[in-house]
Amino acid sequence: MSVSGYTPSGPVGRVVHRAEEIFIALILGAMTLITFANVVLRYGFSESLLWGQEVVEILFAWLVLFGISYGFKVTAHLGVDAIVNMVGGGLKRGMAIIACLVCVAYAFLLLKGAYDFWAPFSNLNPTSGRWFPTGFEEARAQGYAVVRPVPIPFGKEFLENTFNWYMDGDTRVVEEYDYLPRVIPYLILPIGASLLLFRVVQATLGVVRGTRQRIITSHEAEDAVETAADKLARGEAVKKG
Repeated sequence: MSVSGYTPSGPVGRVVHRAEEIFIALILGAMTLITFANVVLRYGFSESLLWGQEVVEILFAWLVLFGISYGFKVTAHLGVDAIVNMVGGGLKRGMAIIACLVCVAYAFLLLKGAYDFWAPFSNLNPTSGRWFPTGFEEARAQGYAVVRPVPIPFGKEFLENTFNWYMDGDTRVVEEYDYLPRVIPYLILPIGASLLLFRVVQATLGVVRGTRQRIITSHEAEDAVETAADKLARGEAVKKG
C-alpha cells in the first residue's frame, strides 16, 4: 500500500506499516461504534454510556499522538515551502537538513516532557533537568489517579498490583481501583513521542542520504493532490479498458 508516495520496503517494513494502519483503523472504528451506540441509546431509549464520551476523547488523543509519527513516515504533514522553492540545489537540501534537525530537537524535548508527565502516574520518577535529562528526581507517586467514570475492561488485579500500592512499614498494601487508572490512557504520551522521535530521525537520515527531499509534503499538498488525481485517472482507465 502506498500513502502520499510512501511504499514500505522489505517484509518487516510491510508488516510494521500494515500494523500501524490496522491500529489507526481500530481506533477510528471504536470511536465510531461508541459514538453511534451512545446516540442510539440517548435518542432511542433515553439512556447513555456514562463513559462513552470520555473513552472517545481518550481514543481521539491516541489517534492524534500516534498519527503524528505516521504522518512523518508517509510524508503526509503539510508545510509552507515557499522560500525553499525559491532556491535550488545544495541550498535547498541544506535548508531541508536544518529543518530536520530542528524537528529532531523538538521531538526530543517533547519526549522528555511526555515521559516526565506520565512517570508519576506509573509510580516512576521523572527526569531532572529543564531541557535535557540529567538524571532522575523523586516525585509524588500518583498511581492511584483514575479516569472517571471509565471502567477497567480487563487486567484489574494486574493494574492494582502494579500501580496502586504503597508500603506501610514492611507491609505492601494494594488498593482497589474503582475506575481506569490514568497511567493507561496517558501511556500514549511517551509512546507517541518515542515514535515521533524515531520517525523524524528516520526522515532526517533519508534527507541526508538523498532518498527523500523533505519531511513534509508540498505547500497546500499540491503534489499529493496531483498524485492522487493521476492514480484515480489510471484506475478509471483500467476499469474502462
